[in-house]
Amino acid sequence: MTPIQPKAIFQKAAEMGASDVHIAVGVPVTFRIADTLTPVSKGVVSEADVRKVIKTILGEARMKEFEKLREVDVSYTVTDTLRLRVNCHFERGVPSLAARLIPQNIPSLEQAGLVGQVEPFLSLNDGLILFTGPAGVGKSTSMAAMINAIRTSRPANIITLEDPVEFLFPRDGGGIVRQRQAGTDFDSFGEAMRRVLRQDPDVVMVGEMRDLETIGATLTLAETGHLVFGTLHTPNAMQTIDRIVDVFPPHQQAQVRSQLSLSLRAIIAQRLIPAAEGGLIAIREILVNNAAVAHLIRENHTPEIKTVLQTGAKDNMTTFEADAKRLHKEKRITDETLDAVLTSLGRK
Repeated sequence: MTPIQPKAIFQKAAEMGASDVHIAVGVPVTFRIADTLTPVSKGVVSEADVRKVIKTILGEARMKEFEKLREVDVSYTVTDTLRLRVNCHFERGVPSLAARLIPQNIPSLEQAGLVGQVEPFLSLNDGLILFTGPAGVGKSTSMAAMINAIRTSRPANIITLEDPVEFLFPRDGGGIVRQRQAGTDFDSFGEAMRRVLRQDPDVVMVGEMRDLETIGATLTLAETGHLVFGTLHTPNAMQTIDRIVDVFPPHQQAQVRSQLSLSLRAIIAQRLIPAAEGGLIAIREILVNNAAVAHLIRENHTPEIKTVLQTGAKDNMTTFEADAKRLHKEKRITDETLDAVLTSLGRK
């Protein structure tokens, strides 16, 4: 196989409209295009090839760190218009990588398919807004679109804590955006979130609520008069609530439910499905924390939230089923795709 040229591979991925690049020993270089894995090299990748690519991305110093830690997340700039989020890791004793292409421009609410769904949240001054869903469904993209809409609509001091930094927010506008990267600008999410209160934030974005320390710090921050955005790898609103509560020891869970009932503003869960005109489109489940939802969270009656969600259209709530039917009515997804969505939700 011809030696891999990292920048050429990533530029080719961008030209082909790929969302992800996979480089692993013993298989061809593979792109994910419209949710389909597509081999793009004629031969398979050797260990020397992978090491060369990773060393190019990390540099000498971080390569040594990677060899020691066995896994690292970084952002990598190919050109002024092409950046990637890269996870380097080992599998069966050899290095491997998965890279996500980050769009150059932060999408508008319209481009992200959020118009008519999130506008009431843009004027909030405090509380917690969560984007949830499996990896690779566009949580970061949707969150960036919302934060950029806030940035351009009112002067705000916005601080992001990311691992790594993904979308780059412009410096123009009436407010300030500080983007801090784990490992470079801070060491611990929990410590960074405790210290962020000294930085006079209006809006804080936490890239991922990954453990008890981060989740606890996020809830506390949302209680102190700040608007906080975060992501979780949970499939729907109800499981998101359970995940947050269950990460804490049993003796703390009642307190956490009380915190969540007061600070939560909305959970926006999303999935990607085939669009009628090709590519993928997001469907969303949106839970708004009204008085009924807050009561059910506090009293540990999470399963009953489903009923409130299904009947909460007047409060800007929607289910995956209702959102899929809306997209079908707008002819943005096909009959077959709607049937597949309803079947996956157990509605057929």
